[in-house]
Amino acid sequence: MLSAMNTAVVLAGCGRGDGTEITEAVSVLVHCARLGMRARCFAPNQPSVDTIDHATGKADQGTRNLMVEAARIARGDIAPLETLHAHDFDALLFPGGFGAAKNLCDFASKGPQCDVHPQVRRVVGAFAAASKPMGFICIAPVIAARLLPGCELTIGTDAATASALHAMGATHVPKGVTECHVDERALVVSTPAYMHDANPWEVFTGIGKLVEEVARLGRMRGPSGT
Repeated sequence: MLSAMNTAVVLAGCGRGDGTEITEAVSVLVHCARLGMRARCFAPNQPSVDTIDHATGKADQGTRNLMVEAARIARGDIAPLETLHAHDFDALLFPGGFGAAKNLCDFASKGPQCDVHPQVRRVVGAFAAASKPMGFICIAPVIAARLLPGCELTIGTDAATASALHAMGATHVPKGVTECHVDERALVVSTPAYMHDANPWEVFTGIGKLVEEVARLGRMRGPSGT
């Protein structure tokens, strides 16, 4: 029997408007635990691009540190993204939320011409070079589209975002909220989550399938041994 998979989870603050979507992140952590995968959270140790009042949905004053905010989700067990190295882990997971499109990349402002955070670029490149599976949830697949041209992804059925994925060289595959898409060649799994108008159970179910597929791909390759 293989040892438990070491799984890195990249967060970007706390809260869907300016950080990581909480239901998606918690779903990732719960499903990792269900499958016996050891999850470790990371986030950029820097201020957020902007700050949203989640009670009103309007811009708020000041900034928040992404790692400090993400520590709320991780129960304090979090490390700076710069300390994440592919050789220590078997898989990599990105929950969604606007933090993924504002702080991990700037897709929210630049669309298909977006740039990706240097540490995210480094980490995704290292996992891809090592042929280790990655999972991208909700809006986070735009990161994969930018960094892994030619990969297959889903963001659900949103036509505008699907068009942006195509513009970045990715192939979009429409999927429902309780489904995921697996690109066996690129070792990339994606699920729409709250790209659909969905309820928490549906989001939890789709993310569960994503984590299961990431685990399957990782176990086919074998554990990192760390």
